[in-house]
Amino acid sequence: VFAEIEQHVSETAVLATNTSSLSVDEIGAKLKHPERLVGFHFFNPVAVMPLVEVVNAAKTDDTTLATAMSVAATLYKTAVITKNTPGFVVNRILAKLLGEAMHAVDTGTSFDTVNEATKPLGLPMGPFDLLELVGLTVGAHVLDTHHRAFPDRFFESENLHRLAEHGKILDRDSKGKVKGWDKKALEIVSGGTSPMTAEELTRRVHDGLADEIKRMLDDGVVGTPQDIDLCMIMGAGWPFHMGGVTPYLDRVGASERVFGDPFHHPPVRGVD
Repeated sequence: VFAEIEQHVSETAVLATNTSSLSVDEIGAKLKHPERLVGFHFFNPVAVMPLVEVVNAAKTDDTTLATAMSVAATLYKTAVITKNTPGFVVNRILAKLLGEAMHAVDTGTSFDTVNEATKPLGLPMGPFDLLELVGLTVGAHVLDTHHRAFPDRFFESENLHRLAEHGKILDRDSKGKVKGWDKKALEIVSGGTSPMTAEELTRRVHDGLADEIKRMLDDGVVGTPQDIDLCMIMGAGWPFHMGGVTPYLDRVGASERVFGDPFHHPPVRGVD
């Protein structure tokens, strides 16, 4: 598609893609001028969420990158430059969270327990509300993409594909208010034999997020923990009063459990 577009635009036109999980490098593979391609990833709903992830692909040149940052500023968006990697920043972290949530359900943990386990994160909605918001089919694709890239850390979920075919997890009334869990969805995910408690899953999620964020920093996806905090606050609705995901993981002890050191020096402390 982008190779076709390139034939009809000026040589100085910037080509930008809003992909949430496809490789920007692969999208530009057939371009004559791949240096003009950049990721320009908005968040849903676009009119509300202030973040744009500007994805610096392998062949993106400085002029294209600077143009993308300038356009983001004219749109009154907060822009963060990220490396071209599966999920970039926000979707990679959310894929970790949603993957752990679906893995817990697949192995026998109830939807209610998963919701309870993820409440301490303070996100604006639970993992299953989020899956329905982004679309179950899209969510399944994003998890599949991350599983292919990092099979030792991201789970694939056949149940999520079955839920996507069914079309819903939550039972809602005619006005869209949640009444409970959809009966067919409960039937689809039944059969797991190794349920976790909410406390066990909360710790597992904390440690999984700390591990993934440390890997992202080591791989240069962004430059600092503060970049990740900014992305999560502006793009995922992480509660700003909690200071960001990395100081939160420091406070709950996950960073020191996982890699023996806090993200921040001196450590960011707070009250429970």
